[in-house]
Amino acid sequence: MMKCISICLLSLLLFASCKKQATSWETDLGAPLVNDTLDLSRLTNDSIFVPNGSGNLDLDFTKTLLDIGLADLISIPDTLVVQTFHSNFAINVPPGFNVFNQNETHTIVLPGIQLKKVRVYSGSIKLKVYNPLPTDVTFNVSLPGVSLNGVTFQQSLTVGAGSDANPTPQTANFNLAGYEMDLRGPNGVDFNMLQASVTAVSAANGPTVSVTPAQEFKVEASLKDIALDYARGYFGNMTFSDTLSLDLPIMQKVASGLIDINSVQLGLSFSNGVKVPVRGKLTQMLNTNAAGNTVALNAPVMGQDLFLAPATGSWNSLLPSTQQVQVNSGNSNIEQVIENLGTTFQAGYALEINPNGNVNGGWDEIYSTSRIKVVLHAQMPLQLQADQLTLVDTFQVSIQQNKDKTHAVSGVMQLDASNGFPFQSQLKLSYLNAQKQVIDESLGDALVLSALAGTPNATGMMVKHSTVRFVLSEKLLAQLNEVKYLRVEAILDTPTPSGAANQVVSIPVGAFMHVKLKAQIKTKIVY
Repeated sequence: MMKCISICLLSLLLFASCKKQATSWETDLGAPLVNDTLDLSRLTNDSIFVPNGSGNLDLDFTKTLLDIGLADLISIPDTLVVQTFHSNFAINVPPGFNVFNQNETHTIVLPGIQLKKVRVYSGSIKLKVYNPLPTDVTFNVSLPGVSLNGVTFQQSLTVGAGSDANPTPQTANFNLAGYEMDLRGPNGVDFNMLQASVTAVSAANGPTVSVTPAQEFKVEASLKDIALDYARGYFGNMTFSDTLSLDLPIMQKVASGLIDINSVQLGLSFSNGVKVPVRGKLTQMLNTNAAGNTVALNAPVMGQDLFLAPATGSWNSLLPSTQQVQVNSGNSNIEQVIENLGTTFQAGYALEINPNGNVNGGWDEIYSTSRIKVVLHAQMPLQLQADQLTLVDTFQVSIQQNKDKTHAVSGVMQLDASNGFPFQSQLKLSYLNAQKQVIDESLGDALVLSALAGTPNATGMMVKHSTVRFVLSEKLLAQLNEVKYLRVEAILDTPTPSGAANQVVSIPVGAFMHVKLKAQIKTKIVY
């Protein structure tokens, strides 16, 4: 509301400073300079205001504090597997000879995590082989335990002739999407183990060649950008904790005053969609206002451990386990936290996976649909009591006039308001110089009255019409060129229909304020 009104006033000042005539003149009060309507959509981009059954608004706010899944818990690092072979003695080999046959296991480095089985959603393996023989060689690379639809990964690369000094390289990339990886090793009892089997066969139609200990046969297998959609094993003991700021930009305009609210409901939901035990807690919630005053939430649930059992089901039947934390006006000081009128709320949480270690025997499971979430939900009727609640906003302006030529000598601004909000407001304008020092102030000669003092409009909503005038003093007009900022203050109260202030009021659905701004400016011309 204040921003809308201040923009209106700013528009008028700019109009008055730029209008020039050859003689003195006076504007027609019946011609509005600004015609605008304010509703709650101007105050927030989020749909946090919802209608209730009484025709009034509730505040309904949901914020996800944590939302993690498989990629956040398990990440397969880019891994390079290298196998080399040197002959122990010199030998001449005929065409089609199996130069070497080698099986090895390689550990994927996953600190604290013990994976037994995974399925690849995306990623690739890059094979690079080196041939030192003066004949073609075919490298057969197999990854036991890595399979697609039951078929083991196996690829062959034929490499042209090379030499001891300059082995011939050959590379190829293969998509691993959909492949399952059994990482239990050849005995089926280990974890994080990738098996590789390589054979090298000389060309069947090539010459007889000599193999010596100086020659090196090498195979490089590089796993890159591996993303998973399933994993089984032990996912380690991990803690996720954070303190998030929930900003309320509109509160930056609050300078002073009090509000009183009722029936606040605050819920914190922990949801575990992973087959691991989880422990979580709310660590803090506080509000700090512009004056630096902080009010922290005081409730029995603060710091209380909540235990979430592993999820149940599988791919299409996964059922998360949940825990709820409820904070309300009866079991906490949540009303005082909100009434502190701070621009920022801080909410802190901590969540621990496998808090008691590997109690599942390596049978942790996580799916592509698995999520662990912490969600904050606040709900309250949009009912409040305002007591001298002062909203302030400042805007930069540029006003120029030549006092030796046509210039303003007196003026009045008139604001006509149709108010559908249950607040009354006293308005004040302050005109500031470049150092933001006050040059002059204009106090409205009347209140913008509350809708509670009005009558129903065509839709049945209570609306009150008010007129407020602001006199532009000679002092201000004489220093008009020095005005660089315009500060607008609105002091809000919630009156009763009889005029007494400070009752609790509800905001009706569709509440609005329509404003028209008119001006009467006299100018003087100097020849």
